[in-house]
Amino acid sequence: MTRLNLKPLWFPAFLAVILTASFAAGAAGVTFISAAQLKNDLAKPDVTVIDVRVEPEWNSSQMKIKGAVRESPQDVKDWMSKYPKDKTIVLYCD
Repeated sequence: MTRLNLKPLWFPAFLAVILTASFAAGAAGVTFISAAQLKNDLAKPDVTVIDVRVEPEWNSSQMKIKGAVRESPQDVKDWMSKYPKDKTIVLYCD
């Protein structure tokens, strides 16, 4: 796996979203963050990064964030409850 380099040239293609309360909170709990903020947050134990790219895009990509969990965006209702609501969840795709 290639380690992701969080440079501003390609990162804006990713949608980085932090859900601070819970997935169920809807738009009220969504905050957009920068590549620099995500890079700082990656080391925090209360941050979970979820790659929600569709499978073909994920499989063909050389850019993956180390430690990110891959989840299908089509199955969000099936997996969203397994993540703690008191943690910071970062979703990204391109």
